[in-house]
Amino acid sequence: MTLQDFDPAERFVAGTVGPAGQRAFYLQASDGPRVVTVGLEKQQVSVLADRINDVLDQLAPTTAIEPGQPGGAPEDTDPLLTPFDEDFRVQTLSIAWDEDRQRLVIECHDHDPDELDEDPPVEDVPLALNTLRVSLEPAAARAFARRSNALVAAGRPPCPFCGGPLDPNGHICPRANGYKR
Repeated sequence: MTLQDFDPAERFVAGTVGPAGQRAFYLQASDGPRVVTVGLEKQQVSVLADRINDVLDQLAPTTAIEPGQPGGAPEDTDPLLTPFDEDFRVQTLSIAWDEDRQRLVIECHDHDPDELDEDPPVEDVPLALNTLRVSLEPAAARAFARRSNALVAAGRPPCPFCGGPLDPNGHICPRANGYKR
C-alpha cells in the first residue's frame, strides 16, 4: 500500500485537460519537487468542493476566509504542473476535520478502504493500493473548493429539463421524449 502524504501541501488544486465535453479531471498535490496527480470524474470534483464548503461552514466559519480577501488564501489560477502522468484513478474520496490542528484532511483512494479485511489473503490484494492524503488549512481548503466549483461550472451548460450536458448543437433529451433541445 502506497500512501502519499502532503501535510501541509504547498499546492493542492483541481484541473482539467482537454476541451469542454472531453475534459479529463485531475487533482494535483505538490510540495517542492514532489508532485502527485490523480484522475477522477467531474462529479467527484463537484461533490468534493460542496462537502468541503459544508464542513468549513460548520466547523471553521471564521477561519475559512474566501480567497482574495484579507486573511484568505491567494486565488490560484495557474494550470496544473506539467508534464504529468496520472498516478492512479480515484475510486473513493473521504474528508475529515482534524480538531487538534484545525485542518481539513482529504484522502483519495484507488480502492474502497471499507472493503479491505484486516489480514486479507496475499493473492486477493491488488498489487497497488494507493492513497493520497492532503491536509489543508481552512483558508486553503476554501480556495480549493472555490476553484473546483469554477472549474466544474466552466464546462457545457446543463439541460434545464434533464440536467445532462448540452452540446453546442443541443442534445437528445430523455425527459422530452427524445426530442432535440
